[in-house]
Amino acid sequence: MEASNQSTVTEFILLGLSAHPKLEKTFFVLILSMYLVILLGNGILILVTILDTHLSTPMYFFLGNLSFLDICYTTSSVPLVLDGFLTPRKTISFSGCAVQMFLSFAMGATECVLLGMMAFDRYVAICNPLRYSVIMSKAAYVPMAISSWVAGGANSLVQISLAVQLPFCGDNVINHFICEILAVLKLACADISINVISMGVANVIFLGVPVLFIFVSYIFILTTILKIPSAEGRKKAFSTCSAHLTVVIIFYGTILFMYGKHKSKDPLGADKQDLTDKLISLFYGLLTPMLNPIIYSLRNKDVKAAVKDLVSQKCLIQ
Repeated sequence: MEASNQSTVTEFILLGLSAHPKLEKTFFVLILSMYLVILLGNGILILVTILDTHLSTPMYFFLGNLSFLDICYTTSSVPLVLDGFLTPRKTISFSGCAVQMFLSFAMGATECVLLGMMAFDRYVAICNPLRYSVIMSKAAYVPMAISSWVAGGANSLVQISLAVQLPFCGDNVINHFICEILAVLKLACADISINVISMGVANVIFLGVPVLFIFVSYIFILTTILKIPSAEGRKKAFSTCSAHLTVVIIFYGTILFMYGKHKSKDPLGADKQDLTDKLISLFYGLLTPMLNPIIYSLRNKDVKAAVKDLVSQKCLIQ
């Protein structure tokens, strides 16, 4: 028990869809297609927010960060998942597992904070438009974005540092597609109460606080919009934050659904329940990054126009 985890467990075996080999090729094509859509959609959003001068505002700066974050988040896990579908023996080294957990955890926490920052940006734009350029100056919104990344990275560093210090001296089989931190903690042959408490506190800070902040921000936003006398004015004001609100609902809605599903009793049996839970967790990590660029392209006229300009310029060059 006192031996270091590196000397006892040097690699983990990822079960993935090992019990359902016939599904592996189907899900390989499906996951690869979703991943390519994520790379293309978010890559285009990053390009237009950088190249189009009309999008040089705090809102689109945050959007560019969100798109880059979504690419990083999916890239930290999807290649591993795809490799698992093609490899008979699905293994990952102890250090590789730690790195993958760190990146996934950091990107998830950063997104929670970044969505809160974006809500504040919309609050200032709608509730205090005359002072928007002063409050949301470059000296303010750049440090806000940086602090989101730093906070997410610091939180992940704490959680993963606590996890890798645990002794892993027995079972090394992870019943998941990736090194999901809760699945890894179950394999530790020591008390994990400190880890559970630490993750509980982190969830309150990085899930609860941003949700509360976003909720309060949108109460003020909706109150302000309802005070606008003209219907056209109300529609225009709401359209500036509808894309962000849609993304927030999908992001946190899928989290609530995932945790609700885990708590439910499924009559299909333990094996089918495990498969269902793993697939829900996998697609949760792909759904929001895939939908974000679609939502912002469809619900935002500026982004839609910038994308059209970028495509037309590329066609002219060719």
